Order: sequence, then C-alpha cells, then structure tokens
Amino acid sequence: MDYQVISADCHIDLPWLPEDLFVSQASAEMKSRMPFVEEKSDGKYWTSKNGAKFGLVNGMGSAGRKYVPGQIHRSDRMAEQGLYSDGEKGIRRLTTPELRVKDQDIDGVKAEVLYGVLGASGRLDDDEASTEMLRIYNEWLADFCEGYEDRFAGLASIPSHSVDDAVKEIERVAKRGKLKGIEVANSHEMAPLFDPSWEPLWALAEESRLPVHYHTIGPRIDYDFEALAPLQRRQAFAVHITGFQLAMSKILMELLYGGVLESHPQMKVVIGESGIGWIPYILDHMDLEWEDQFKDLTLTMRPSEYWRRQCYATYQSDPIGLRLLDILGEENIMWGSDFPHPDGVWPDSREFIDREFEQISDEVRQKIVCDNAANLYRLG
Repeated sequence: MDYQVISADCHIDLPWLPEDLFVSQASAEMKSRMPFVEEKSDGKYWTSKNGAKFGLVNGMGSAGRKYVPGQIHRSDRMAEQGLYSDGEKGIRRLTTPELRVKDQDIDGVKAEVLYGVLGASGRLDDDEASTEMLRIYNEWLADFCEGYEDRFAGLASIPSHSVDDAVKEIERVAKRGKLKGIEVANSHEMAPLFDPSWEPLWALAEESRLPVHYHTIGPRIDYDFEALAPLQRRQAFAVHITGFQLAMSKILMELLYGGVLESHPQMKVVIGESGIGWIPYILDHMDLEWEDQFKDLTLTMRPSEYWRRQCYATYQSDPIGLRLLDILGEENIMWGSDFPHPDGVWPDSREFIDREFEQISDEVRQKIVCDNAANLYRLG
C-alpha cells in the first residue's frame, strides 16, 4: 500500500466490543467474573457482578460516556459523522473492520496502531479475572486484525499486576503472531520499571521483537473533588487534564536511568499519547544529572542516546514539540489521531497535520506522520 498517513495512536474501547464477548469466551470458572451488558431504563451499560462500571454500550471514549451536544467540540465533530447515532442503533463502526476502515478513509489515514482495554481491565479490581479478560480481548483483536494487516497494527493488552501472567500472555501472543506490539498496563501501583522483577518481560519483549508500549493515564489525582466548590472542581479538573501527559516522564526516566535499554539494546519502547514538547527538557536534564552525580548508574551512554536509539513518542497536536525536532530526533516521533477519543483530531487530522507542518520539510513530515510507524510496525 502507498502510505501517506499512519496514525500511531488509536483505540479500541470496551464499550464498543461485542456485548457477549467476555462471558461467552471465558473459562467456566471465570464467566461470573467477566464484564457483561445490563439493560437499564436509560440504556444498556457494561458492568460486572462486583460492581465495576464500564459505561454505556457504544458510548463516548474509553469510559463510555453519553454524548452530550455542545460540551466538547471534538466530540461534536465526531457526532456530525454519525458515529454516536450509529452506535445507538447498534452499528459498531469502531469494532467492525470494514466500517472502521471507511472511517479512517474519511480522515485520510491508511493504517492505525490500536491500543486496547487496559484501563477497563483495571476497573475490574480482580487481578485473576483481569488476566482472563485480557486474554479474551487479545484473541478478539488478533481476529479483528486478520485480513487487514495493511490497515491495523494491533497491540496486545498485557497485565502489570503479575510479571508471570504478563510473560505467559506475551508468549501466547507472540506464538500466534498476529499482533504488532505489547501494551503493558500503566498503573500508579505497579513496581518501578527499574525493579529487577520486570527482567523476564524485558527479555521476552526483546526476543520476540514486539515493541513495548506504555500509554498515558495521567498523574495520580490528589484532589478531593467532593469537598470542592463547583468552580474549584472545574479548576482542579483543568489542572489534571492540562498536566495529563507530563506523568509519562516518570516512565521514561525509570526506563533510562534503570538501565533497561542498556541491558536490552534491541528492545523498542513507545510512550503513547505522551505529547513531545516536554521531552527535550527531560532528556537534557537527565544528561546533566547523569554527568554531574549519577555516573555510578549502569549506563555506558548519556540517557538521551538511549532515547535516540530505542524510544518513540506519539502525539496528536504539539506545535511546540515540532520546533524541537533537532533534540527529539526525526526518527523518534510518530503522529497519531487518538481516534475515537473525544480529545482526538478525527475527522480533521489532515487539517491539523497541514497546519502544524507548514514550516517543516516534506521529508521530515513523511517520517513523522507515516514512515517511522511503518518501519516500527512492519507495515506495507
């Protein structure tokens, strides 16, 4: 295929999956602990018997919210394309391959990288059930991508509550060979990435040539929203949303300072939907601190050199970051539309790209909006 634009950050969300998927595919002892759909007076909702909430069937975004006109401009743009009204009719445009391809054609996107349901699996609050849920999802995703390998690069959703469970799932996914990478659950509770317990995962990821992904989940929320006045709640939420992507600096620093990439030079790492404007500062400051006081760490190069050799970041709109490509590296950045999330840029991706690359050469633009992802995920 003649690729011009590849989105390196798109999503499959649980609310749009087949309603009987998890219960029908779970082992006998796990069926009662799986997400299922419940009919209520105002619609059908995903839930579980332990009280987890996953949102409205075919609802908006990863949380399955109800679309309310006029609240979010980007959601209004998606609604204009009939996405939510079709969802209300039971037309699963996001999880029917031929319909999803048509939606990407609207946006001028010829292939997409698919992040998964790790956030939803965490809401189960049941580690054993979560492992089973992710196994079922990964099998469904492999089936979804089969026959559309030139359009979809699926990422297997991998648990982080147990390295043993993670390794078993990576082995299974690698054996089937349909998915193009692994996304490890990003959690505030997981062990630091420099903890030796992760070593089997790094070794297997390197051996299987599956890039390791961590997607932004935002910083830990320290505000007591219930105790705040209405205006203060909005202010607190604005602070949280604006700083959402900066939390990924911790992932990056743990990997680099922790010597993970020193020990596994063939492993590739992607921080998804992280934005890029903050990364040059972090890399420069890591180099400074390493030179000044941390030469005793198990590194043979400056932290920024590992970044250049093995790391990638995705963004959807970041004109500040695009001014800093000489520090970031033209080969280390990938654009993504964040489809179908309400802070994404579908169906206006080409407009965003054209505007933000106005002062950047066509050669560099081609790398960032297409070639880097094509090479990493072996598309085409």
